[in-house]
Amino acid sequence: MEAILTDCVQNSLRHFMFKNAIFFCERLCAEFPSEVNLQLLAASYLQNNQAYSAYHILKGMQTSQSRYLFAISCFQMDLLNEAETTLCPSNEPGGEIPNGAAGHYLLGLIYRYTDRKRSAIHHFRLALSIDPLLWSAYEELCILGAAEEATVVFGEAAALCIEKQYFYHGLASPNLHVASEGCNLVSSRNFSSEDVSRRQLKNTQVNSLRDIPSNHHGAAISASQPHNGGPSNISLYNTPSPVASQLSGVVPPPLCRNAQPNGSNLNTVNADGSPKSVVNSLVQAPRRKFVDEGKLQKISGRLFSDSGPRRSTRLAGDAGVNTNANTTGVAANGTSSSKYLGAKLSSVALRTVTVRNSQYWANDNIEEGIRAEIFDDIRANLASANSSSSPGDVRSLDQDEPTVPVGGVVTSRSKVSSGVSEVLGLLKTLGEGYRLSCLYRCQDALNTFLTLPLRHYNTSWVLSQVGKAHFELVDYLEADRVFSLSLRVSPYSLEGMDIYSTVLYHLKEDMKLSYLVRELISTDRLAPQSWCAMGNCYSLQKDHKTALKNFQRSVQLNTRFAYAHTLCGHEYVALEDFENGIKSYQDALQIDSRHYNAWYGLGMIFLRQEKFEFSEHHFRTAFLINPRSSVILSYLGTALHALKRSEDAIKIMDCAIFSDRKNPLPMYQKANILMSLEKFDEALEVLQELKEYAPRESSVYALMGKIYKRQNMHEKAMLHFGIALDLKPSATDVATIKAAIEKLHVPDELED
Repeated sequence: MEAILTDCVQNSLRHFMFKNAIFFCERLCAEFPSEVNLQLLAASYLQNNQAYSAYHILKGMQTSQSRYLFAISCFQMDLLNEAETTLCPSNEPGGEIPNGAAGHYLLGLIYRYTDRKRSAIHHFRLALSIDPLLWSAYEELCILGAAEEATVVFGEAAALCIEKQYFYHGLASPNLHVASEGCNLVSSRNFSSEDVSRRQLKNTQVNSLRDIPSNHHGAAISASQPHNGGPSNISLYNTPSPVASQLSGVVPPPLCRNAQPNGSNLNTVNADGSPKSVVNSLVQAPRRKFVDEGKLQKISGRLFSDSGPRRSTRLAGDAGVNTNANTTGVAANGTSSSKYLGAKLSSVALRTVTVRNSQYWANDNIEEGIRAEIFDDIRANLASANSSSSPGDVRSLDQDEPTVPVGGVVTSRSKVSSGVSEVLGLLKTLGEGYRLSCLYRCQDALNTFLTLPLRHYNTSWVLSQVGKAHFELVDYLEADRVFSLSLRVSPYSLEGMDIYSTVLYHLKEDMKLSYLVRELISTDRLAPQSWCAMGNCYSLQKDHKTALKNFQRSVQLNTRFAYAHTLCGHEYVALEDFENGIKSYQDALQIDSRHYNAWYGLGMIFLRQEKFEFSEHHFRTAFLINPRSSVILSYLGTALHALKRSEDAIKIMDCAIFSDRKNPLPMYQKANILMSLEKFDEALEVLQELKEYAPRESSVYALMGKIYKRQNMHEKAMLHFGIALDLKPSATDVATIKAAIEKLHVPDELED
């Protein structure tokens, strides 16, 4: 009877019938009360987004697997101290971490979210040393800025480690192993995001965390969170005790839904080549830059008004778009085709999917059948691969060559070694590209991703990383193209869609942004990315209060989503609520200390409050994280100028101009500084050059008029003030320019 009930539970879990699994597992525990069966019941509750139930079942148990499952429950409920104590008991300081690599990875996450970066890095590295295919640990190291080069991490030592797992332990797979303690849950293959779409996952209540991977040391557990049909979300800051709630007869406390649905095993690379993300992983490429002169400049015109005091990296939206209009993508390299692609896939890829030639999808060729055609070919390739490893082929293997079981199929050791080498080769490229992207060496990252085979390049994860890199390079048109391609390839994936919505915000594409919001909400209305896009949509319409509510909704859905906190900060700044803006930015930094947008936002607030020393500190910190941002450099120079360090400010502005010739902001700021130093001829030279980049910016002409007035060249001053008015600046700037015209013949001393 016990065997039959256990098999029934496992069958139900395989088919995502979690309530059925819970029902029969309760019968199993009632009839055969053992810790192993209780572990299976707790795992069933975790699959059904009921971490609080698993918490109550497992509390006080001491076996390795029970401690691991209990720690997952605590992690999902934001009881991080209790999770840490469970994994590392205080009475056993040198005790073994349960579940090997997965346990170290979970402990690394706990240390990261409790602001102990050094300990987090240590455990992520330990996890990788135990299981080199634990990609999520490498992702975390990249996010923390502590990852070694991928060629080192996924090198010969990793290959020897994986082969040892196969050859000496006889595992079916280092990453697809099922627990040996009778808690056989679900093979990770049943939880692949390719097998179940987001909408199907939502309908089967699998809006889960993407966090805790399994490895050969323990069970494959899908750490889930509640969805809309279950309890609502709990605050990160006040987590009621689930035990107290249950004892009082009140409904158990609601939980925080922290990320998108995903599979139980995140150590593998998908069939389409897109690696899985980690729990609550923050979209790391910095998201939104905002520019605000505020009271710093009397005459700003559309130079700063187009995008508001939030994120624009351009002097004006139109100028930014025109600048990028003729931007060409990176040229293709010699690896755009591959012998592994079928003829049909190659032709389709060359015709419509190829990204590396930076050609837009031809509208005439975009059909629903294209994507299906690609995936049909992928499935055909998989089928042929499976057929090639049929029992008949196994029998034809050289009898003298040692064989090992891999995924239920016996194969030769030489083939295993070859397969390990191919997987690690792929991870080297993906890992190095991601590492460079997290270090904001975006052009280097793009060049690395270009070396991928086309079948892996045209996957949602890679395309989203490429889109983020273009976003960081302020190439919004190319970012728009890449993200839209990612949506066509994987319409169910929300990876990077928060960044895409910000790209459309910068481009002022309100129609495309509205359409994106509708698609994201229909795909998963409980994803934080969906509400970030909604907030950007309202923010573009200058409805900052509604935008703020949407960003706050995103924070509720995932309290560890740093970008959502930063977007809240931007809206608070737009509403001139600086106190709450500072708190939002600090919340973002508590989650991710390398989230440079939040450092930048704090710098902008202190700049507007004329706290220039604080402003300089925060801009400099942002610069140390992302030294290639011309916008950060521009405002760092502005802060230095306000501190009467004008020579240093000019040097910083020169660096900003060199960093991005297409960004006119540092040139404008440099002209301001030169004017304040009474170097009028040099300032006019800079402004003459700036006119070529931004010919329709009223602020440029207004500043030139002011310089000519200071030189007592009243006719030229009047001419440039008139041109500035003709370019239709904002109402505030119109008043400022008219006041300057009225005082044209008033000496500067009297005017001051």
